[in-house]
Amino acid sequence: MTDQLREKFENLELNAGLGKISAFISMSLALLCVFGALCFLFPTVMTMPELRPIYAKHYQVFYFSLMAGIFISAGFGAFSAIVRQNRYGFYGLCIALLAAVLGCGLIKAPILPNVPFYAGIDYFVLTLVILAFIFIPLEGFFAKNPDQKILRVGWVTDMKYFMVSHIGIQLFTFLTVMPIQYWITHIPNNPIVPYVQAQPIWLQFIELLIVVDFVVYWLHRAMHEVNFLWRFHAIHHSTEHMDWLASSRLHVVEVLMTRFLATLPIFLMGFHTSAVFAYLIFISIHAIFIHSNVRFRFPYLRWIIATPEFHHWHHSSEKPAIDKNYAAFIPVYDLIFKSVYMPNHLASVYGTVGYKIPNSFVKQFTWPFKRYTKRLKAFFQKQEKE
Repeated sequence: MTDQLREKFENLELNAGLGKISAFISMSLALLCVFGALCFLFPTVMTMPELRPIYAKHYQVFYFSLMAGIFISAGFGAFSAIVRQNRYGFYGLCIALLAAVLGCGLIKAPILPNVPFYAGIDYFVLTLVILAFIFIPLEGFFAKNPDQKILRVGWVTDMKYFMVSHIGIQLFTFLTVMPIQYWITHIPNNPIVPYVQAQPIWLQFIELLIVVDFVVYWLHRAMHEVNFLWRFHAIHHSTEHMDWLASSRLHVVEVLMTRFLATLPIFLMGFHTSAVFAYLIFISIHAIFIHSNVRFRFPYLRWIIATPEFHHWHHSSEKPAIDKNYAAFIPVYDLIFKSVYMPNHLASVYGTVGYKIPNSFVKQFTWPFKRYTKRLKAFFQKQEKE
């Protein structure tokens, strides 16, 4: 997507009575239906193996959900195109018809062959729908910044990050989790594992929060204090509008580093799979919540568990708040290591200070490397002159 087209979508005014709201609903839902239809058509390469037994067991539920989505998107598109004469409604109607054509060719395949690669589009669709249904109304009713639009500046870029992080889950797992698993399996007689696995699941869950967040705290602090690492983490801080989608803006290098180092103690200590699964679900939703545009204060809880107020100050560009509140979940670490900042008012200004980071997804990917590519280019030019 070009910068001009991205800016056009980001500046889209959803004014009632012009057919823009119905057109946006139609196009968004129709695109999700296309992805869903592709998952039904090519389940071996489009869906996650862990979720396929659920699809086989509740096949009709997912199928009728797809059909309902197509019908609703087509209805909104037809209303926008015919009644309001909005061309984007016509686009939504066309995409919905494409989803219907793909959906008509569904083949039920409860027994699927294993393939070495899968895209995980189903994971992207399901999480996007669930999170949107939770956080868009939450931010609408309890907004910290009521004037902030749902389609605020940068939402297209953040949606691309959301898609990459969810569809690329297998790649991230292959580059982070698998090397750790291979290394851990070659450690003979790890004395920690039997002791940890003998504990109740709920206790392992709490220990996971404490241990992993300690690692994440120091990694996060290093990303702010080490210039090389900061150039990657600055991408996450480049957003000037905090909401649930802003949590997805993470450079791929940061994602790999964080997942590798955060996963290391999980496997090294041998936590039970159930505790790890519960931890991953909880911490994923919590990470989105603390970025969301909500005004909740939690006056006592905020010193025990990271809240939106606590993390918004971490993103603040106000001078006293810079390089503060590193903890992802346990603010006690910031209290112990003297990096906490929690005034009596809410943060209101966000973004990086002293850096001009582009808003394009592709340009943000290359931005951290520019300083080093320029130095390398200057070095070779100097060598040629000599």
